[in-house]
Amino acid sequence: MSVRLPEIEIALSVEFLGAFAKIPQRMQTQVRHFIEGFRRNPAASTFNYEVIRNARDPNLRSVRINDTYRAIVLKPQRGNIYSLLWVDHHDDAYAWARNRIVRVDPALGGLQIVRVTETEVPEGALDSGAETPDTVETVEIKSAVELTHKVPAPPLFEGIDDEAFRRFGVSDDLLKVVRGLRGEQELDALHSRLPDEVYEALLGLAAGYAPDEVWEQVCGDARVPGPVDPTDFDTAMRNPQTLRRFMVVKDDAELTAVLSAPLARWRIFLHPSQRRQVQVDASGPVRVLGGAGTGKTVVAMHRACHLAARVFTGKDDRILFTTFTRNLAIDIAENLNQLCPPTLRGRIEVVSFDQWVRGFLSQCGFDYRLTYDNQAAARRAWELALGLMPSGLGLPVSFYKEEFEKVVLAQGVIDRDGYFRASRTGRGTALRRADRAAIWEVFEEYRRLLAKERLIEPADAMREARRLLEERGDILPYRAVVVDEAQDLGPQAFRLLRQIVPVGRNDLFIVGDAHQRIYGRQVVLSRCGIAVVGRSVTLKINYRTTDEIRRWAVALLEGQPIDDLDGGQDSARGYKSLLHGVLPEVLQFGTQRAELEAVVERLRGLADEAGDLRAVCLVARTRERVEDYRQQLEARGVSCQVLDKQGDDPSRPGLRLATMHRVKGLEFDHVLVVGVNAGVMPPDYVLGQAADEVAREEIELAERALLYVAATRARRSVLVTSFGAPSALLPGAGGRLLTL
Repeated sequence: MSVRLPEIEIALSVEFLGAFAKIPQRMQTQVRHFIEGFRRNPAASTFNYEVIRNARDPNLRSVRINDTYRAIVLKPQRGNIYSLLWVDHHDDAYAWARNRIVRVDPALGGLQIVRVTETEVPEGALDSGAETPDTVETVEIKSAVELTHKVPAPPLFEGIDDEAFRRFGVSDDLLKVVRGLRGEQELDALHSRLPDEVYEALLGLAAGYAPDEVWEQVCGDARVPGPVDPTDFDTAMRNPQTLRRFMVVKDDAELTAVLSAPLARWRIFLHPSQRRQVQVDASGPVRVLGGAGTGKTVVAMHRACHLAARVFTGKDDRILFTTFTRNLAIDIAENLNQLCPPTLRGRIEVVSFDQWVRGFLSQCGFDYRLTYDNQAAARRAWELALGLMPSGLGLPVSFYKEEFEKVVLAQGVIDRDGYFRASRTGRGTALRRADRAAIWEVFEEYRRLLAKERLIEPADAMREARRLLEERGDILPYRAVVVDEAQDLGPQAFRLLRQIVPVGRNDLFIVGDAHQRIYGRQVVLSRCGIAVVGRSVTLKINYRTTDEIRRWAVALLEGQPIDDLDGGQDSARGYKSLLHGVLPEVLQFGTQRAELEAVVERLRGLADEAGDLRAVCLVARTRERVEDYRQQLEARGVSCQVLDKQGDDPSRPGLRLATMHRVKGLEFDHVLVVGVNAGVMPPDYVLGQAADEVAREEIELAERALLYVAATRARRSVLVTSFGAPSALLPGAGGRLLTL
């Protein structure tokens, strides 16, 4: 009787994929062949396992790829999982491995890759038998902390007991250092010596969250059942904390997909708090908030795939994934093509919400077009309707448009009596009943003129679609709806969304961030029939931008009222990036020519560094300004690609250019935000049309949000330029911001 040997599994670390992406293309092909063979038989003698001299971790080995390249492999003394940790030129691979230890976190139970120096060895790292000193001297950490002390301040973690720290993996030796911290700057000095989950936990505690709240943020639903076995790497590999940095390869198809896009880490690695929202079995609608770069869209895409694969699995079950703009819908559809197998992807419909409304009404025989489709005719109708403005009220022309959008359309008002009853809270201009009656004549005439042209406002179209669904009792094929960029959808959109999908478990998954509201459509979900109390979460960790960029962008909105999509206030408390880099630069020039020369010089430096400009985006306020910069840059020899509605083809070389609206949802290594001049942000003509101070503040907030969105598209650096008079929104330019 033959004995079946335990199946050997292969895991890839996020560090391995990053290293793989950096090696020459011709070598990547050889590495692929190596991994395929390694998966079939990792114990084969051809791989020439070698012990790494002076390595801190006795479980690490070097394996041969060819004469010059080596992979670093973790093969614990127990278990059947081989983990590929790094790939590089022979000497560089050995240098990387000598100062790395892979250990099971004694507190959270996950697998960690820890970088150590000559003066420190993490607690428990050499439990396999190698000698370890009784006391760990974290000399570099202590020096960094001591250097940051300038003014005496109270301890950062005053009032938190030692067990709270140990719960998150802070060793007793490190505890002494943590106790001495007196500010977030000192905590940041520790970052490079801490596993991400420990650093995240300390950030949460420093922000004032209770330990249980921090556990929810850092660990999601993860629970460690009893004592952690530091030698049980197989169990640790299944831990949610491990899955943020390791993946077990299931088959050759998955391996091929991963290695074809090694930098698309969002497809594979999820933070435990993200994974929790992806897999949650919710009793009703779920709301996920989070600042830029926290992975909200990634969570939404994984959620759609999870629902199709695990929850609504019938061949006729459909998942609707929608967002406000067509551009974002195109980008999401392309990403879902990479994330989901075709059998699942075929049951996930991705479409902008206006486009969905158009399609539904067309199927119902409703032959009106949206005003977006004929903006010239809509403008003519509005201008004619304004001829009925009551002269005695003395209200500016802009008041009527704002009133129509923010009161009539938002509340679904269809007649004069409804307008009498409509709430005008926050509008800033009081109206008597007689005033409303006179004003209503303008709105009624506008709708009549639109109908004559077979046009309808999008919000009215949504109201009409909801009425048709209610009256006809249509049962649509959707079992769930996933909504991205929810802050840009208005009340009528959410009332219709509530009607589209049956009320039930896992019905609505709503993702948004009011810090990025650039279309001015505030919504209160509970007033739209969507209850999210008890099913809401806020993502806090920014994985895209450096903390220097995050702080600069958040300061743009400092002191501004930011809602939570349900009538409350959102906060940037605890919002932090795990990455660090250079501060954004804000440069002002006397002329556009001087600005352009500086921009070209910066672009040349970035091209020399990366060999290409396709990971760089130049952002301007409007399409006209983007076209102007394109012409000027091409005249100076810079190859340009303007991003349009069709998305971006990464195979095309050259600098990317986009408007502040178009760049939303994208990301680049470097972003240059140009022409941020007075009169451009905010536009003079828009401010001049504001009916009152409330309207002016709303315009300014939307412009700040645009600048916030543009800056947070960058992973590594941001340059903001202006010529002539700079915008008052910029730090140090007369605005309300502090120079960072």
